[in-house]
Amino acid sequence: MNGTDTILVALIAAAVAAGAGFMIGNIWRKKLAGTSVSKAEEQAARLVEDARREAEALTREANLQAKDVVFQAKAEFERETKDKRREQQTLEKRLLQKEENLDNKMNMLDQRDAELVKREQTLMTRDQGLSQKEEKLNQLAEEGRRKLEEISGMTAAEAKKSLMEAMESEAKLDAAKKIKAIEEEARETADKKSKEIMALAIQRYAGEYVAERTVSVVSLPSDEMKGRIIGREGRNIRALEAATGIDLIIDDTPEAVILSGFNPVRREVAKIALEKLITDGRIHPGRIEEVVNKAEEEVEQAIKEAGEQAAFDLGVHGIHPEILKLIGRLRYRTSYSQNIYLHSLEVAFLCGIMAAELGINVKQAKRAGLLHDLGKAVDHEVEGSHAVIGAELARKYGESPKIVHAIMAHHEDEKPSTVLAVLVQAADALSGARPGARREMMETYVKRLEDLERIATSFNGVSNSFAIQAGREIRVMVSSDQVSDEQSIVLAKDIAKKIEAEMTYPGQIKVNVIRETRATEYAR
Repeated sequence: MNGTDTILVALIAAAVAAGAGFMIGNIWRKKLAGTSVSKAEEQAARLVEDARREAEALTREANLQAKDVVFQAKAEFERETKDKRREQQTLEKRLLQKEENLDNKMNMLDQRDAELVKREQTLMTRDQGLSQKEEKLNQLAEEGRRKLEEISGMTAAEAKKSLMEAMESEAKLDAAKKIKAIEEEARETADKKSKEIMALAIQRYAGEYVAERTVSVVSLPSDEMKGRIIGREGRNIRALEAATGIDLIIDDTPEAVILSGFNPVRREVAKIALEKLITDGRIHPGRIEEVVNKAEEEVEQAIKEAGEQAAFDLGVHGIHPEILKLIGRLRYRTSYSQNIYLHSLEVAFLCGIMAAELGINVKQAKRAGLLHDLGKAVDHEVEGSHAVIGAELARKYGESPKIVHAIMAHHEDEKPSTVLAVLVQAADALSGARPGARREMMETYVKRLEDLERIATSFNGVSNSFAIQAGREIRVMVSSDQVSDEQSIVLAKDIAKKIEAEMTYPGQIKVNVIRETRATEYAR
């Protein structure tokens, strides 16, 4: 509120007081109508006088308040004006300082520009000098190259080619030396450790050897039983052969009947059925069909129990029932006359032993070893490699990707990428390559030895080769004047790769390249 507003308020208050006194006077006049006029007028005059004095007092007070407000406003204005003037002076000082700083910076930039110009000129001068020197050097190099070509009698391209060939030959020799050093160092540690682990695995596992054949023999209580088995006009033997799919050979062998067939499951069914018929004594076509059906059920049950027993013996649980049946069928399958069921158990035990030594999951290793030849249970019914078939079956029945990969990679159908896959490979080779584990025909054996020696002698520098240890090792004799020590290492690798590419064999073959220098002199 300013001074003018205060004065107006005081005047309004005085007017209100005067009006109030007038109204009071009128009221008194009406009220004292019955009194004397003079008395009423005196009282009215007195009230008016009081009201006037009060109005004057209010007016003076309002004037004083107005003056006080005006004074305070003036003092506040002067104080604000001083503060603003002080701020303005501060801003002016700052602006002056900034202008001085900008001037200094501009001077510095001008000095730097001048220095850069000088440096640029210096660099241009140096560049021109370097260009001239480079031209001179190129001329000298060209003259030197021409002189070298004249002296050596070769062009630059020919000299470069000769140098590259010399460097390549030297690099090959260095690489061979490095390979030899690395292999020797690795052999001192890896071979020793691997042999220890494999030897421990073989010592801790004792497996029997069972040679399967394509025939089974059923003993007879007497030779009279042969006639009953043949039946009238051969109807019994025909019914038995038709029901089982197995050939019965009844010859002069005393008290024995030979069952011949390539399907071991059917041969087992025929053997069980024939033994039941001989024990029962009732042999006729109707009875034969009934007994064969029961024998098939028994064989299926035996297959199932064999799979469950294998899983129980290894401590491997959670295998799908269909996989257990396939494992049981391996009991009637052979490879190189080695029983696949027993081979799978052996590989599983070996995997578990080596896994324990290496500190990896033992149960997982046993599981992979047991299932690695799963495809052989159906490979005669499905086209493809047994490793691929087994991997697909394992994947179908919910086995883990690691197990599937180990099955797929145990014959290099897929490159091994895990320790488990390499472990299954080693255990499989160990089980198949141990002495007495497998048999093979004489013709196949001889041909394999001949192929080994032929592959070895096909390389330059080889003077002779000898396949030894039943084809598990080949020793290659090389000429010392044609093959160096370093080149013999490369030659051994090349021979091993060619054997892997051209031959099929169980286990592994060791290639030994032997180089010797002989000094001969005669005493006369």
